[in-house]
Amino acid sequence: MQPNNDSEPTLRTKLLFIGGLSIVGIVALVALANIFAGLVSPSGTTVEPGQPVTIAVAPGSSAATIYQALNDAGVVSYADIERITSDAGVEDKLQAGTYDLETGMPASEVLRLLLEGGTSEESRVITIVEGWTVARIASELAERTEHSEEDFLAALTDGSVSSPYLPEAETEVTEVQRWEGLLYPAKYQIPEGSSVVAILQNMADEMVQRFEGIDWSAIDELDISRYEALVIGSLIEWEAGTDADRPLISSVVHNRLGVPMRLQIDATVIYALGSNPGQVLAEHLETPSPYNTYLIDGLPPTPIGTVSDVSLIAAIHPAENDYLFYVLSSPDGSHAFAVTYEQHQANVRAAKAAGVLP
Repeated sequence: MQPNNDSEPTLRTKLLFIGGLSIVGIVALVALANIFAGLVSPSGTTVEPGQPVTIAVAPGSSAATIYQALNDAGVVSYADIERITSDAGVEDKLQAGTYDLETGMPASEVLRLLLEGGTSEESRVITIVEGWTVARIASELAERTEHSEEDFLAALTDGSVSSPYLPEAETEVTEVQRWEGLLYPAKYQIPEGSSVVAILQNMADEMVQRFEGIDWSAIDELDISRYEALVIGSLIEWEAGTDADRPLISSVVHNRLGVPMRLQIDATVIYALGSNPGQVLAEHLETPSPYNTYLIDGLPPTPIGTVSDVSLIAAIHPAENDYLFYVLSSPDGSHAFAVTYEQHQANVRAAKAAGVLP
């Protein structure tokens, strides 16, 4: 069909249309050239590329907050860092810390640094070790930050820090002890100026994330709650010297609970004492405490320290056996296991003969 002449633009209109496109195109090309030349930052402000920029990412910062800070500083555009982070599926793995960056950096390089942690000398790295108590964590944080030990303990006990797994208050357990096992053991970047609450909440949130990421399908066969699994995991954390022993020690705990039989775990005595005497003596076994499993039935009321993923998994996946006893048997930290007390005594004598036990 022939086009309707009434609908055709005139030659003059065509020329104006083409000319308009040319002007828009020139403006776009100039703007693009300015960006590549470093005259315009991703945020729209004038900035030179390669200029040093320090970005502080506080613990608990959202991905969006981090993107915006990078964008505003001219390091990388919000859209670019958001896209590459989303494509990699690592929005929840961006690390707190203080970063020494430059304007106009590639998004891939920025993401790599955010996943590794702070790069600045001002970015403090603190490692919370498996098995540490809340008191030990507060002490270590006080040594590495501008806050006091009392500040950290107060934030945990006055409601400033929260966790969905914080147990109900009990008369036999202190407010600090309620937090045992609820701060995840890991390496943390703590930028200058981080508040006490931000530091602790980051650790508590990390524990929630790890806890909820565990496959709990096997727990129905164990007749324990998830919190009780966390308590068992803390016992395994203190007692196991090798990864191979974790499910075996777990089996002893579960087997004794099923008899029922007191756990009689030395680590709970050490926790009850408040410090490690180096060697648990007979007199220590009489220490009155709701945590002393030589005197109480069942599990302690809370975990006795931080718990790693491997110990928590071992707590809900005990080895299948009838073991009721174990004793240290090698300098590498491994144990010998036994079903009967007579077998256990033989293992104790062997350990003493080998110089493993005094």
